[in-house]
Amino acid sequence: GLGQAILRRHVEAFSHNGLPEDSDDARRYLAEHDDALAFARSNRALIARRILQQLRAEGEPRLDVAHNFVEPCTVAGEAGWLHRKGATPDGQGLVIIPGSRGDYSWLVKPVVSEESLFSLAHGAGRKWMRTECKDRLSAKFTPRQLCRTGMGSRVICRDRQLIYEEAPQAYKSIDSVVDCLADAGLITPVACLRPVLTLKTSGEKSA
Repeated sequence: GLGQAILRRHVEAFSHNGLPEDSDDARRYLAEHDDALAFARSNRALIARRILQQLRAEGEPRLDVAHNFVEPCTVAGEAGWLHRKGATPDGQGLVIIPGSRGDYSWLVKPVVSEESLFSLAHGAGRKWMRTECKDRLSAKFTPRQLCRTGMGSRVICRDRQLIYEEAPQAYKSIDSVVDCLADAGLITPVACLRPVLTLKTSGEKSA
């Protein structure tokens, strides 16, 4: 993907060494970083629009929050750069913390916290590695069976490997994650959301 290509190019040029933030190389990287975020945002909007078209429905965006990016940040009085990799920012208003396709998701109001590096969990988190999911589940469930969840929702996924990798059993309970964040004073739960339809894809192109 685009982000991986940007990362690979910069690692090949600079290894994993940091760049002076006022250097031309750093400015070029940040420009590419921002372009990648804009591309991802547009891509999400296009996916949502196509799904609405297939459902013959209308809708408008309510939330769009990235969880892989860098931004300038001051922590304990020290200015620097905060790299979020799979973490939700807590300073952009309401956010969704999603569960697996067979669990609820939560709309929450974050509490801005320097102690947590101004970040929250971006989802339930995995219990199992992707590589072990099919071995654990294929004797119990066919791909067709995994296209329906215990909550009655439908899953659309043409990738027989991915449908096992993303099975609900491979993820932690979303309630345990949300409860931990609430107990730590990092969020206020607002609404519980039940999945109706889940689209899973590894990026394969249509014929």
